[in-house]
Amino acid sequence: MPKYYEDKEEDGRACGGVREDLRQCLLESPCVLQENKSPKQCLREGHCRSLQMTFFACKRSMVSVCSVFSSARGP
Repeated sequence: MPKYYEDKEEDGRACGGVREDLRQCLLESPCVLQENKSPKQCLREGHCRSLQMTFFACKRSMVSVCSVFSSARGP
């Protein structure tokens, strides 16, 4: 079960749970802990790729919902 279901406060942002899991994954990765690289640098190198793709899909779905409403306007 994803960690974001376990006794965490709601941050109120879209995809907040996946964002928190991605953050934790990066901070606990060997890239950050042993190689002393920044989380941003580790993300670019491909660490926590599955959570990154899940977060991207979540954010993209939010944009898709918004675009449906804005494109429904008449000519």
